[in-house]
Amino acid sequence: MRKLATPVNAPPIEKEYAFEVAASNLRFGEGVTREVGMDLKNMKARKVAVFTDPNVAKLPPAKMAIASLEAQTDLPFEVYDRVVTEPTEASWRDAIAWARQQDCSHFLAVGGGSVIDTAKAANLFTVYKDADLFDFINTPVGKGLPIEKALRPLIAIPTTAGTGSETTGTAILDITSMNFKTGIANRAMKPVLGIVDTLNTRSCPKELHISAGLDVLFHSLESYTAIPYTERTPRPANPILRPAYQGSNPVADIFSLWALRATVKNLPRVAKDQGDKQAMQQMLLASSFAGIGFGNAGVHLCHGISYPISGLNKTGPKWKHPGYAVDHPIIPHGVTVALSGPAVFQFTAPSAPSRHREALAIFRNTSPTDASITSIPDSEIGAHLFETIAQFLDGLGVPRGLKAVGYTNADIPKLVQGTLPQRRVLDLAPGIGDVAGEDGHEHLTKIIEMSMEY
Repeated sequence: MRKLATPVNAPPIEKEYAFEVAASNLRFGEGVTREVGMDLKNMKARKVAVFTDPNVAKLPPAKMAIASLEAQTDLPFEVYDRVVTEPTEASWRDAIAWARQQDCSHFLAVGGGSVIDTAKAANLFTVYKDADLFDFINTPVGKGLPIEKALRPLIAIPTTAGTGSETTGTAILDITSMNFKTGIANRAMKPVLGIVDTLNTRSCPKELHISAGLDVLFHSLESYTAIPYTERTPRPANPILRPAYQGSNPVADIFSLWALRATVKNLPRVAKDQGDKQAMQQMLLASSFAGIGFGNAGVHLCHGISYPISGLNKTGPKWKHPGYAVDHPIIPHGVTVALSGPAVFQFTAPSAPSRHREALAIFRNTSPTDASITSIPDSEIGAHLFETIAQFLDGLGVPRGLKAVGYTNADIPKLVQGTLPQRRVLDLAPGIGDVAGEDGHEHLTKIIEMSMEY
């Protein structure tokens, strides 16, 4: 019963009684990327490993960061520009091998979540030179070992709004042999500084703005509706075992709600007009705020279900999303998360009607005390939220369910089986894992069935 919400080697004692708040330092401003060279010089960097991807390497954010490094005297650096969009086990191993060979004292990531997550992994396994990838990957897929050594300083410069990876200790990859994603989540991996430059998302195509913004939307929704931290079991026997994803808590709630309001207001504006600089700035803030929210509370069903949606696409539907300059099948992460969104929140609504009522009010641009919201019985909040989220996604041009990206009813059992190992997030989901001995298989099947088309 929720035993994997806390590292598996913690003894099954009482429910949790405390929560922690951890996030990177953040610097927010227009053109602030140009300061990163001075930051690394101030940190007395011996040698810097710069991570980016082949597309971002050609764009102004990476060029500005490199110019900032070059402007410093005696600041050696090496560039790794082979990061793969939606990283895999193989791409992580390549980056790790490169980083171990370079033996840099500091790390710099310039890119979206894929780049920042890859840099986190390279940093971790540079310090743990003899460790295997699966030593730290979340249980039950990997061993989920605690990180006990100090990692090297990492600065993250996000170019999407986005994953919020610049604020968290989470890194996600696709285990292609298992046809699903998983990751490593540990506070020790969070960047020492996130440089959030409002110039850096201006080169993103419309489709990337939308997909990245959907990730912000569901980070905030899932973290706000996760089980309360006091319901997570077992309480860790040692603080080092307290997970990054702890369940909803008063501090994360503040960041998640702000991010939800800002995203509902500004993401449609960005989708409509990529010249709307004010809306783009607000989405960058929302991304970081949602990162602080979910980085301390966690996500749940939408993300858990998204991992096999993405993983199975490579051998199944082979959907290649428009607007993405890649040579392999891809359903962008934000889209994979959104596909189950309406069904998920219809399912979770009975667990906390007041929280779901507040989310409904935000989508409808009104107050939870407005008569149009208060008149809805608790038992009907989920149905209203289903329709409201579906309409919001429609307005952004998101595919209407799994069938729209090539999945069929025959794929449902595989999608369920790929979701079940995601206990790190499933055990934070209301209604999943509430009963000892049940893994949520029946509930997940119904949610995915409802997500096929709507």
